[in-house]
Parts: sequence; C-alpha cells; structure tokens
Amino acid sequence: MIRIAVTSVYVDDEERAHAFYTDVLGFETRTRIDLGGALFITVGAPGQDVELLLEPGDSPIARQYTRGLREAGLPCIVFGVDDLRAEYERLRGLGVVFPQEPTEQGPILTAVLDDTVGNLVQLAQPLG
Repeated sequence: MIRIAVTSVYVDDEERAHAFYTDVLGFETRTRIDLGGALFITVGAPGQDVELLLEPGDSPIARQYTRGLREAGLPCIVFGVDDLRAEYERLRGLGVVFPQEPTEQGPILTAVLDDTVGNLVQLAQPLG
C-alpha cells in the first residue's frame, strides 16, 4: 500500500519555521541536519508517521509558487484539528495572526493562519 511519508512546505527562513511549527503549532522535530549552508528539517505531529519538510523557499520557482498562493489567499497546506475554536484561541493567545477566523464551510469548520515564514495554513475540523 502506498502512503504519504513526507510532504513539504516552502519557507522563507528554516530556523524561524522550525521554531513556529514546533514551539507554536506543537509539532515535534523528526530530522534536523546541517548540510553546510542549508538545513534539512522535518517535523511531525506526535503519534503520526507523516513528516513535513520545511523546504528552503529561495528558488525562483518556490518564490513564484508561494507568492501566487498568498496573493490568491490560498493555504499551502491543511492541518486537521479536533477542536478548531479552542486551537484558534490558544494560537491567538500566542500571537498567531489569522487572516480568516473560524468559518463554517458546509460540513467543516476552517480557519487560516499566517505561519510567519511566507505561507497561509488552513486548520480544519469536520462538523457533526
């Protein structure tokens, strides 16, 4: 069976992204390797196998991609949460900026946050 092992998100600053995704969002560090001028960092949710690669976003393709998503107001990734309203309040208390507050969209509740390293990230909770 094929499964998702690693996916990536382009970031402006790997160190700042690592701090945000671990200290603020609560992911744990899975891999952190200094490649001599670049970092290879993956994080993941405790208890889950999937890893998120904090990919350097300094290439022309990455810059165009992230700029296009941001200008369109589109998140680069969606994270599931059990209680979006509680997570929203916790993250706001930590200073996280939400361009979209919790909003019902049919069968799901969503919110969009700014990850401080160039991306919009959506949180989603199934309703019902």
